[in-house]
Amino acid sequence: MTDLVERLVPDELWVLFRRVVPPTEVKRPQGGGRRRAHDREALAAIVFVATSGCTWRQLPPVFGPAWPTVCRRFAQWSRARVWAKLHRVILDELGALGELEWSRCAIGSVSVRAAKGPLTGPNPTDRGKPGSKIHLITDRNGLPLSLGISGANMHDSQGLEPLVRGIPPIRSRRGPCRRRPAKLHANKGYDCGHLRRWLRKRGIAHRIARKGIESSTRLGRHRRVVERTVSWPAGCRRLHRRYERKPEHFLAFVGIAAALIWYRRPART
Repeated sequence: MTDLVERLVPDELWVLFRRVVPPTEVKRPQGGGRRRAHDREALAAIVFVATSGCTWRQLPPVFGPAWPTVCRRFAQWSRARVWAKLHRVILDELGALGELEWSRCAIGSVSVRAAKGPLTGPNPTDRGKPGSKIHLITDRNGLPLSLGISGANMHDSQGLEPLVRGIPPIRSRRGPCRRRPAKLHANKGYDCGHLRRWLRKRGIAHRIARKGIESSTRLGRHRRVVERTVSWPAGCRRLHRRYERKPEHFLAFVGIAAALIWYRRPART
């Protein structure tokens, strides 16, 4: 069991997670009662649910804590925004090591089917079936800088400004923190004049394919990184379809997928 936990939650990831997890509340100062399940065991079980796509009830008992405990811990950490904090810490580590490439960033999205819950809508690419959409901005290497979710019927162009604003101040190898890319690449879904003006106002060069004028395939060599990153969460099978009613739980699994992308990034191979 220890080998399985260490494989799902490597030491490098666990060290960063300990910096953002809330402190344990002691409910019985006098002692006694059951031993509280270790956070690393619970995190390994959550990662297993995210990667395997199984339900909470199907969680195997080899991790130690029972599935209600793991599900409750996941909900508590989601309310405390642990996954967003973990993503921020990961970005700071990458920035301090100089592994973030700000010269050419890209924006994209992917739609998934959704059973029910807020932030769902008729998917225009799936015969109007309910769905949700994952939006993200990546650096030149395909590492996620900003994440967001919406209903599947939300136009891609509406997600650009919130995503750019959502990039946190990230440490740099030299100089002050950074939060703006030098250039942003996008497909024709973001072809809007007000978005171009908004990016120029903030000192961000843009390369957006224009409808009816040029082919979006010319942007392929720079936008392929975001298309590749969009396909990576497919390894996180919990994101194949949205089962979570609460949007914060679905966004939590998106954050977990981003953390796994960081750990399995190509620079490590």
